[in-house]
Amino acid sequence: METRYCASPKDAKWYDTEKLRSEFLIQDLFTNGKINTVYSHYDRMITGGVVPVTAPLKLETAPQLKAEHFLDRREIGIFNIGGSGKITVDGKEYPMAYKDALYIGRGAKEVIFSSDDESKPAHFYFNSTPAHRDTATVHLSQDDIRPENKVELGSLEGSNHRVINRYIIPGQVDTCQLVMGMTSLKPGSTWNTMPCHTHDRRMEVYLYFELDPDSVVFHYMGEPTETRHIVMRNEEAVISPDWSIHCASATQNYTFIWGMGGENQQYDDMDAVSMQDIR
Repeated sequence: METRYCASPKDAKWYDTEKLRSEFLIQDLFTNGKINTVYSHYDRMITGGVVPVTAPLKLETAPQLKAEHFLDRREIGIFNIGGSGKITVDGKEYPMAYKDALYIGRGAKEVIFSSDDESKPAHFYFNSTPAHRDTATVHLSQDDIRPENKVELGSLEGSNHRVINRYIIPGQVDTCQLVMGMTSLKPGSTWNTMPCHTHDRRMEVYLYFELDPDSVVFHYMGEPTETRHIVMRNEEAVISPDWSIHCASATQNYTFIWGMGGENQQYDDMDAVSMQDIR
């Protein structure tokens, strides 16, 4: 497990391209036959990628957690963005189709990932945050999302026609602090989360996927008056500090998974940035 520490916005505005990428960009999450994880000191969020191929993979603890099991004091939200697979939690099996999600509450002892077809392995992506109480494990497909948690916004004329699917959110799944969902842009749209915002009470991680090999995402971050960008590619993630904006444009439409942890779970708890103020 790699550790990433917090950066002050006063320092981050002086970072060059390589320093910015090394602090916030998460690459090479999905490696055949491995579990890769990054522990961020922003709200103690762990981001991970799992690709089981010929054999199942077990989620193990790490020295940073000082715990016997990974979920002794944590909760986790997992999405499958690859071939079909399964997640087994303390002996109970959950089939995971493309874009299915699984929330697992604090206290689970054994989490095992497997793929149905080694030629088309599952790509499991997860975010994990500290938890203070036990909550139930919940499996979700896109069809399980309640109508109020499936929101269509934007327009083709504004290049931001998109559908927000709020998978792991109060009213849908009972969690301690973790909130996760998936936003898909319609063909012809390339912008997300613009006008942009910050939320000083929560951090966020984005994972971009459904991008062609020759396509790139320009992820924008930084304080509203000190913006920077990071060039990203398919199945790469980025850490967004609580002081930073987080939006993107790309060379094609795409999908991204967002995960948040912090002081509260209110989806609309954000500080809007005027288009006249951003620079």
